[in-house]
Amino acid sequence: MTEKQIHLSIGGMSCAGCVASVERLLQAVPGVESAAVNFAEHTAEVSGRVDAQALIDAVVAGGYEAAELRGTEEEAEEQEAAAFAYYGLLLKKAAVAGLVGSSLFGMMLFGVAPPLEGGGRLFWAAVAAISLFVLVYSGGRFFSGAWKAFKAHNANMDTLIALGTGTAWLFSFLILLWPALVPPEARHLYFEAAMIIIALVNLGGALEMRSRGKTSEAIKRLIGLQVKTARVVREGREIDVPIAQVGLNETLRVRPGEKIAVDGVIIEGRSNIDESMISGEPLPLEKSEGDEVIGGTLNKSGTFLFRATRIGKDTALAQIIEMVRQAQNAKPAIGRLVDKIAAVFVPVVLLIAVATFLVWFNFGPEPRSAYVLLTTMTVLIIACPCALGLATPISIMVGVGKAAEYGVLIRHGDALQRAGQITTVVLDKTGTVTAGAPAVTNLVVSDSWDEATLLTLAASIETGSEHPLAEAVVAAAEARGLSLSQVEGFEAISGRGVRAEVDGQPLLFGNRGLMDDHHIDLAELPREAARFAANGETAMFLAVAGSAVGVVAVADPIKPDSKEAIARLHATGIKVVMLTGDNAATAAAVAQQVGIDEVIAEVLPADKSARVAALQKKGEVVGMVGDGINDAPALARADVGFAIGTGTDVAIESADVTLMRGSLHGVADAIAISTATVRNIKQNLFGAFIYNSLGIPVAAGILFPLFGILLNPIVAGGAMAMSSLTVVSNANRLRFFKPSGAQS
Repeated sequence: MTEKQIHLSIGGMSCAGCVASVERLLQAVPGVESAAVNFAEHTAEVSGRVDAQALIDAVVAGGYEAAELRGTEEEAEEQEAAAFAYYGLLLKKAAVAGLVGSSLFGMMLFGVAPPLEGGGRLFWAAVAAISLFVLVYSGGRFFSGAWKAFKAHNANMDTLIALGTGTAWLFSFLILLWPALVPPEARHLYFEAAMIIIALVNLGGALEMRSRGKTSEAIKRLIGLQVKTARVVREGREIDVPIAQVGLNETLRVRPGEKIAVDGVIIEGRSNIDESMISGEPLPLEKSEGDEVIGGTLNKSGTFLFRATRIGKDTALAQIIEMVRQAQNAKPAIGRLVDKIAAVFVPVVLLIAVATFLVWFNFGPEPRSAYVLLTTMTVLIIACPCALGLATPISIMVGVGKAAEYGVLIRHGDALQRAGQITTVVLDKTGTVTAGAPAVTNLVVSDSWDEATLLTLAASIETGSEHPLAEAVVAAAEARGLSLSQVEGFEAISGRGVRAEVDGQPLLFGNRGLMDDHHIDLAELPREAARFAANGETAMFLAVAGSAVGVVAVADPIKPDSKEAIARLHATGIKVVMLTGDNAATAAAVAQQVGIDEVIAEVLPADKSARVAALQKKGEVVGMVGDGINDAPALARADVGFAIGTGTDVAIESADVTLMRGSLHGVADAIAISTATVRNIKQNLFGAFIYNSLGIPVAAGILFPLFGILLNPIVAGGAMAMSSLTVVSNANRLRFFKPSGAQS
């Protein structure tokens, strides 16, 4: 059996602690070389000489769910539908628990609920049954998750939630059955507390899931770019066949406006091909016999025949899909602070509860059993993680909302947390630092000529051209409201420019080579053209009746706020690197104008991801900013990927953060908001259990020998409520935060 990569969807993981358990299950299967589980996407990437079914069986035997992912468009749609359904289920479970819990809480608050004594016991028995149903329906996943963690010798958030709610319900049920077990002042029932805790934690999970976004969308959109059918030439006839039936070295026909089916080499014809989905560059490339073409790119004009050289999984687009998938699973796991706290907090609370039980059982006054139950249960109740479960998602929810105010859409909480740790920001050039489309940037005219006339003649002659630079010239004339003239005798000169007659005058419009071929005296115009070239602009000369009359410069203009945004990044100590497939001279010119620290030019799409990985190996926390499909693997590989919202859907879905305004200010805003949010989360985590931690010794009875004071379970419940109020109030302070230098 040959070594292969297997991609699995994993179900039943409730926290980051489950990742280690699933990885151990996969690595124990004979033939597995490596196994990496991605908790954010609930997927696993396994390599080795092993069957997918053996891996699935091992995961299922360990108490989880598994299915193989094959990368089809239908599969991606199913995953998206399942995620949306689960989000709705969490909201439904939160609503059920919240409705029952808040109703009971309101009855107790306003004294409507009957007392435990007398006829009230029947009412409370019904409440116990209903609350047990709510625990099973709305909180069952926490109890099953706690049991899995227990079997794996771990403690996580599920352990805390199951312990707190289970203790509250059990304590209340015991009092309902045997009220005499505890003193009268301690006969308080906590059924409503258990239900409200379950409701709040489910709501927090739903909010976090919503902010995380549709993790399968990037792969789905990439798969959607693949051509479904191709026109092949067989036995002298052209026929349309499904893409899966295209063979290696087969001849295919591509017509204007069609996508190229697979990778190959042109054997007849010529055309302009838009490769921006692969290269990220806005200008279509002129292709002729012997030139390579890439599957998924768009044929703008002309028709040609080409020979298929790479098909199926070997095409450039298929390899990009695989790179995105692997990069997503290779992301460094973000340590969840709550689980780290839980891993220490839960065992400590359990030890304290056991110690409390033993001390009161052996040394406590009579009625000893009452004091033992009261103190032990109070210790467990005060450790209930209501606020601890909310501390992170509430801050993330507010932080995500604040970021949205500045046009920054954050797809999941981990990205928001990680953005504040970025040390290096890597920028694509086209569409990120620059506008992403060619435009006329400069006009220079000779004596006795004016700019309007120059642009009118240049645009008139270019109306017959299909070259993308010609489109920019015509668009500039239209923007000025200029009336174009009729053109006669139009002729495109390959690699030089165009010539024609306008109003009876012969015109030449093109590069220096065209002018030299016709012995046109350019006077001082070449000096102006050289100045434009130094800034990354393409200069085209116009000659009328054998005399040079001016220069038209076309370039991909720099966005007006790029320089200021990069300065904001520098002000926070972040290094800025440009990573582009464009030529070195143009890239260097752009970088100099905006103040970029380092330029890496002429980089292939596959190499962009490798460059990001190399920076990470040096210890850098990398934020990648891009807008093209060619940026997708690098966006997925980076610690935080920022997609320009005006870019391609695939780039947006591969990234962690989308900049809807298309401005680099969004990167600086996201980093500032991230820093503020992480600080807020840490404050919340402190506030979430400070009441509990301070109250645990009191609950255990440490003040009883000196002052005769025991912590009433009602006070323990109040501490839980206070900690939740503290967390929510503190998180809402983020709503007033404004990033320094932000563009409103």
